[in-house]
Amino acid sequence: MKSLMKKKALWLIPVYTVFYVVSFMLLERRTTNVHIISSPLDQYIPFCEYFVIPYYLWFVYIIAILIYFSFFGADVKEYNQLVFSLGIGMTIFLFISWIWPNGLLLRPASFPRDNFFTGLVEGLYQADTSTNVFPSIHVYNSVVAFIAINRCKALKKRKAVRAGAFILSTLIILATVFLKQHSVVDVFGALVMNAILYVIIYRPEVFAGLVKKTAVE
Repeated sequence: MKSLMKKKALWLIPVYTVFYVVSFMLLERRTTNVHIISSPLDQYIPFCEYFVIPYYLWFVYIIAILIYFSFFGADVKEYNQLVFSLGIGMTIFLFISWIWPNGLLLRPASFPRDNFFTGLVEGLYQADTSTNVFPSIHVYNSVVAFIAINRCKALKKRKAVRAGAFILSTLIILATVFLKQHSVVDVFGALVMNAILYVIIYRPEVFAGLVKKTAVE
């Protein structure tokens, strides 16, 4: 275990976490000149407060997978792929937010129901502004987590774990739009970023081939 730990740059996680949190807090202070993101499809998606549970589980999900790949995952390459997928994607999100301030006007003026779950959503709305939403990091990181779990050699025979990761990732993605935290545009942007970075990080030979083909043409 000790020799394995030395091969993993574990310091990257706490250092990047501090960088990301500080950067995001600074971004949250900027609420002027915001480009409003919307899609006609957003109007057909009803508000559903029960999705607040998978939305909050996202935090546990990401922390759990980082702990597993840091201290229990046997493959250093898999750890690096996970960490770089998360780090690069989240950095791209910060960059987009800095150069193109964006936000939403989708949150309901009042909740259609008054219950425990709407109370949780109200707390979420108070803690998180409706700015800096594109692409959705909840969506992007959930897909990254599922890909890492699905490709992990140590979990290949753990069908229940892989199925659970798929279900949770799907519920989190749905939660972003049913809670009116994101537009479908944010979801689509995150999935596009997932696809591009997956090819670059997990299939570098395919990416190199595409670059070579483009250069020749």
